[in-house]
Amino acid sequence: MDAREAVETIQREMTVFARRARASAGRLHPELSLVSYTLLGHLEDSGGCRATDLAAHYALDKSTVSRQVTALERSGLIERRQDPTDHRVQVLHLTDAGRGILARVTESRRAAFHERLAAWPEPDLERFAEYLVRYNAWGGSGAREAG
Repeated sequence: MDAREAVETIQREMTVFARRARASAGRLHPELSLVSYTLLGHLEDSGGCRATDLAAHYALDKSTVSRQVTALERSGLIERRQDPTDHRVQVLHLTDAGRGILARVTESRRAAFHERLAAWPEPDLERFAEYLVRYNAWGGSGAREAG
């Protein structure tokens, strides 16, 4: 397989991976889409942020994020709080219900990954993990990845 064929195979397999991730997210928690799960995870990791920060981080249109945020608020999974340093700014935070559902879905996803990768030899797992980190570290600015 030459480099061009390898890149085509990678693209095809990553598309399959993304489809599988969306489908499994729907099975793990039908009310929590993959996008919602991702946004909740970001809010947990960041300790809260503005909706505009979410839009910028994921390179999404503000109206798309606004719809997702509204749905998560209505579900009681996130809440808006006034920023203590700038009272004009609203910061999104997970509610207790949001933390709970995120933890349950994360544990289900973790178990699914462990099951799927259980038969892989440790060196393969380590290489795969390193490759994914390397792939995801590229910023996409047009500059070539170092290394």
